[in-house]
Amino acid sequence: MVYDKMESAAHHLILEGRERLSVSGVEDVESFDETAAVMRTVRGLLVVRGQGLHVGRLNLEAGELELEGAVESLAYEREPGEQGTLFRRLFR
Repeated sequence: MVYDKMESAAHHLILEGRERLSVSGVEDVESFDETAAVMRTVRGLLVVRGQGLHVGRLNLEAGELELEGAVESLAYEREPGEQGTLFRRLFR
């Protein structure tokens, strides 16, 4: 799978002690609550799950997001554009 934006846009994940997650290459935040954050990145849809999640910093112009809380998992949607199946799994 090849994205046109992939080669020119930076995307980094930095997880510090499972308590602070910094993400670059964020285009939009689709949904957010204390247990899950769903964001569109230059590499596809990223789902972060955890407990007590909150936004430490958000700058969509720079494509940066920092989450704080207990991070339990990070997962990318397999095929970008299939939001319906992802949201069905998240909100059963």
